[in-house]
Amino acid sequence: MEQHRTRTPQRRQPPQAQPAPSGGLGEVQAGGQVSVAVAPAPTTGPARGPRPGGVPPVVQALRRFPNPRLTGIGAGLFAALTMFLLACVDRLLLGGSEIVYGVLFLPVSALTALWVRPADLVTAPIIVPIAFAVGVIPVAGGTGGFGGQAMAVVTALAVQAGWLYGGTLVAGLIASVRKIRQMRERQRHLLRADRAARRPRT
Repeated sequence: MEQHRTRTPQRRQPPQAQPAPSGGLGEVQAGGQVSVAVAPAPTTGPARGPRPGGVPPVVQALRRFPNPRLTGIGAGLFAALTMFLLACVDRLLLGGSEIVYGVLFLPVSALTALWVRPADLVTAPIIVPIAFAVGVIPVAGGTGGFGGQAMAVVTALAVQAGWLYGGTLVAGLIASVRKIRQMRERQRHLLRADRAARRPRT
């Protein structure tokens, strides 16, 4: 009888990975995967940052300007007293120039509409004509007692109706713009509050 020779199986050892040379960009891991570290490319464009002096000088000047908030009565007193004092100065220096008085009435009307508080914006176009009538008394002149003075004031108001309407229009436009901005801000605030209420809480 022939005896079959049995060979014992020999285990083959897997080839060992050679270590990567030091100083390279990557390294060979046990599983054969290569991880490469890539350095970010330098940006050639200029760095973006806040521009120096980005706010226009006109806006900066307006921010430094006083911004009080007057009630309707306070705005009326401010406009009337200012126009009366300006009329007195006009009377003393220029002999009561109606053109100078009318020109000075325009910025006073604008300031009155800007400084009145938001709750009393409607009163701005009503206040400025009254202030114009109060301030026109020193400019109108007039003689012959109360009757002559009253007639002089009525005549001055009729002659300077253009300046009166112009100042009232300026005050009305500024008050309208402020009212529209106030309504938009209120609407934005309501939308933000609505979105915050609908946002799911975690």
